[in-house]
Amino acid sequence: MFFMKSLFQKIIDKKEPAKILYEDSSYMIIDNKYPKAPIHWLIIPKKHIASISSAREADKEILGGLLLLAKKFARKKKIKDYKLVFNCGKHQHIPHLHLHFLAGKLREFTTRGKL
Repeated sequence: MFFMKSLFQKIIDKKEPAKILYEDSSYMIIDNKYPKAPIHWLIIPKKHIASISSAREADKEILGGLLLLAKKFARKKKIKDYKLVFNCGKHQHIPHLHLHFLAGKLREFTTRGKL
């Protein structure tokens, strides 16, 4: 079966450029190319899960890890006020689960590049 790698999988594999802010064996945090706030990071699990809506019970450790990493990285960067967002369906542009971390004055959260 042929599987087309998502942009995030290519970034994880270092086949596409990205500003990597954090990386460990399970997760990567990158700057969002289309920011909706002064600080807009994407927290990405290295294990491929297409979307939060397709996550399974077996993925609960990865899902919990996303939230704990967001808290840990915010604390490290001394950010106290932030918003966490998962997009699904037509709002999700890349078919690889990722958590948006937004801080500062938020812009309209619509499709990429459009305000």
